[in-house]
Amino acid sequence: MKFTRRSAITVVVLFVVSYLFYYFFMRKGITYSWHWYDVPKYLFYYGKRFTDEPAPSWHMGALMLGLVLTLKISVVSIIFAIIIGLIVGIARLSDEPITKFISSCYVELIRGTPLLVQIYIIYFFIGTMLRLSAFAAGAAALSIFEGAYVGEIVRAGIQSIHKGQMEAARSLGMSYSQAMRHIILPQALKRIIPPLAGQFISLIKDSSLVSVIALADLTFRAQQAVAQSLNAFEIYFTAAGLYLVMTFTLSMVTQYVERRMAVSD
Repeated sequence: MKFTRRSAITVVVLFVVSYLFYYFFMRKGITYSWHWYDVPKYLFYYGKRFTDEPAPSWHMGALMLGLVLTLKISVVSIIFAIIIGLIVGIARLSDEPITKFISSCYVELIRGTPLLVQIYIIYFFIGTMLRLSAFAAGAAALSIFEGAYVGEIVRAGIQSIHKGQMEAARSLGMSYSQAMRHIILPQALKRIIPPLAGQFISLIKDSSLVSVIALADLTFRAQQAVAQSLNAFEIYFTAAGLYLVMTFTLSMVTQYVERRMAVSD
């Protein structure tokens, strides 16, 4: 992939962080006994998970298991956030007063309350009534929260398309839904990809909050590893690096899609 300005900024930030790390821990003489050799077993280890296994083999460690769960809940939440966001974004532009009012109330309510509080409400209140698992409750909370922001991004993207586009489509005999599907939304999609990417990167980071409902994501596994090994710096730095890998990969994929769409134009 092409080395972009965002990639250069990421490299500079990593360099600055590395220098500050060196300055405070090496030159300033801050004493800390590092135990990086304990970290690999929390990524992958060779042995038996259960005593009845016939032979030892390679298995994912606690942090990798948490990474897999974080990826799962992030992907599920992104899919449902896109669905919710499309519905809410279009509803916000509706000429029907009730539809517009309900969608506006949803956006203001969700954006005006903390995600952590929403996770508690959905898990302990709604989840108890509907008997939702921790994964379902966490994914629902993330989807509903991010869906409000995606809805506003979709609304802004649609409004950025000149009104003459819709008028021309309707004059050709298209219905409102056909014009949106074939004319407006494809053009709006190219404009909302950058803010959507930023929102989904935030979703990946926000997914760490589901650890409060004992969902064994990357943050929860890191907390368990720290309690077991007492190597807080090493474990949390490794967990932060894994989050960085996920968000940076998503950023690179988004830039690639943007360039492909620019070529198609």
